[in-house]
Amino acid sequence: MGKELAEIGAVKIADDVLARIAALAALEVDGVSAMAGNYTSDVLEKVSRKNLAKGAKVIVGQTQVKVDLALMMSYGYNIPATCQQAQTRVQTAIENMTGLEVTDVNVRIAGITMPKA
Repeated sequence: MGKELAEIGAVKIADDVLARIAALAALEVDGVSAMAGNYTSDVLEKVSRKNLAKGAKVIVGQTQVKVDLALMMSYGYNIPATCQQAQTRVQTAIENMTGLEVTDVNVRIAGITMPKA
């Protein structure tokens, strides 16, 4: 049965899809307030969800993925602990959804968001 399925064809996942999975997984972590981007992309994101993966970059090999994230953190959270949670969540999400092995999840903190008064 497995051999028959392999002969049907190949499945390719676009880099943008993997970047969106990574971004959504990172945003689920308490303390991550947003994906980092420039002012124009921040305005566009408020209007539409098309640019969700703006702070995620993926490099895809045959069976492996490397992820680079640029995150905005909420003020008052432990940065190393929050980043570790984001790394684990992104790795688990990509591996479970795609079957690809995640070799690296690099996190860059691009800024801190302050609570609104």
